[in-house]
Amino acid sequence: MTAALLNSSIRSLPLLARGKVRDNYAVGADRILMIASDRLSAFDVVMGEPIPGKGELLTRMALFWFERLAGIVPNHLTGEAPETVVAADEVEQVRGRAMLVKRLKPLPVEAVVRGYLAGSGWKEYQENGQVCGVRLPAGLQNASKLPEPIFTPATKAEMGDHDENISFDRMSQIVGAELAGRIREVSIQLYRTAADDALTKGIIIADTKFEFGLDQNGELTLMDEVLTPDSSRFWPVEGYRVGINPPSYDKQFVRDWLEQAVVEGRPWNKQAPAPALPREVIEKTAAKYQEALTRLTAA
Repeated sequence: MTAALLNSSIRSLPLLARGKVRDNYAVGADRILMIASDRLSAFDVVMGEPIPGKGELLTRMALFWFERLAGIVPNHLTGEAPETVVAADEVEQVRGRAMLVKRLKPLPVEAVVRGYLAGSGWKEYQENGQVCGVRLPAGLQNASKLPEPIFTPATKAEMGDHDENISFDRMSQIVGAELAGRIREVSIQLYRTAADDALTKGIIIADTKFEFGLDQNGELTLMDEVLTPDSSRFWPVEGYRVGINPPSYDKQFVRDWLEQAVVEGRPWNKQAPAPALPREVIEKTAAKYQEALTRLTAA
């Protein structure tokens, strides 16, 4: 792994946006260089310390899944090497952690698929027996496997804000009924395929989110990242028990530490700036990401 990258500084290309994890640069009018930094966000706040190697791990995992799922829906990869579009002294910021992708018209919704009851879904189910307007059977517990995967879209939040769960009807109003139906169908197929594959490697994909855009011909295209620990809830099969929060291959370790963190004598208020992460938390988080990649990509 190369040195940790908190923020990229590509001067040979115009910066389009700096997100929680990715820095996007324009490559002409039709392509984007997406660089996965080693930043980590929790509770929608970006931590001040990078997780070494995280951006490379995320990129390798996303590329693995893009290849695995290519037969279901087109994706935004161009197949071109990212190193070819930056200056020679910028190659090390790109190598292993970047994707050169098609510039799409992004859709303003996130396509969330849940196969298990967890997180905000479990919280909502306890209140009204539903998740995003989808009524579920009575008697389910935390981490229960759902009878069938459900599609529960969300609106994309601005930097620092929280995504908002919405109903399928609301999504249909935003993007149109026909496109909403297509996104739901494709998302569930992507989830089923990936979940079945991951289960053979000893990993449960409890839920995940996909992002889509439209290409110049209006064709639905899978974009951004896909099925990484940043966008999915991965549980090791051996730690899974209904009724509890299973151990997770994601940033839950960081969230748990932050829930206990004290700043100036008071619990952290989940507003920037975040408390400094101790070395142990950084190292254990990096190890979780590495283990997920190793298990999922094993032959």
